[in-house]
Amino acid sequence: GDINTNLEETTGSSYKIIPGVDIAKDPKVTVEADSEACWLFVKVEETNWSRFPDANGTAKVFYSVDVQKGWIALNDHPGVYYREVSAEDAKTGVEYDVNCNVTVSQMLTKAEINSIASGTQPQLSFTAYAVQRLGIDDAATAWAAANNP
Repeated sequence: GDINTNLEETTGSSYKIIPGVDIAKDPKVTVEADSEACWLFVKVEETNWSRFPDANGTAKVFYSVDVQKGWIALNDHPGVYYREVSAEDAKTGVEYDVNCNVTVSQMLTKAEINSIASGTQPQLSFTAYAVQRLGIDDAATAWAAANNP
């Protein structure tokens, strides 16, 4: 199908990890006008991601995607979120906020922050995928059609 998308980060690319201070990330995925109805995916990937678990195993640093904005977590594919884009929205063009929040616990210590070596700062990467909706009845099948494991 003829689907054109664009992914843009709107909140910058460099952040400081400060105990107790959450970090808002707000990438926007656009399905450009004159596209086809589609399954739209965003994959969030972690690089050098340290969770610094506490004594109970709870991560002191973690991210979450605001599913109240219409994104649905794809079962059995951690970090993959999807939504359906109607023919009408695809025809006129539509933009979706991803709204990702990095939560940093107040319990994160200076020593833990200092343990992050230069060049190994934690990163979140966002990638958008779109698969034509026609003939594909569910997101898992669409994700597989995009040649993703």
